[in-house]
Amino acid sequence: MRGLNLITLVLLIVGGLNWGLVGLFNFDLVAALFGEMSTLSRIVYALVGLSAIYQLVALASGRNH
Repeated sequence: MRGLNLITLVLLIVGGLNWGLVGLFNFDLVAALFGEMSTLSRIVYALVGLSAIYQLVALASGRNH
């Protein structure tokens, strides 16, 4: 589970940085790299969302470390 925890944390950092870029500069890095709402960008967005759910569940159950 340590590997999955690390992967989800990295995805959340990527998602947070992307949202920061959107908010500050109106620049969506994921869309710029993979195409606006392309299949690959949708997969990245979905993985970031699933990572957030995983981390919330881990936090609520005390498995965050």
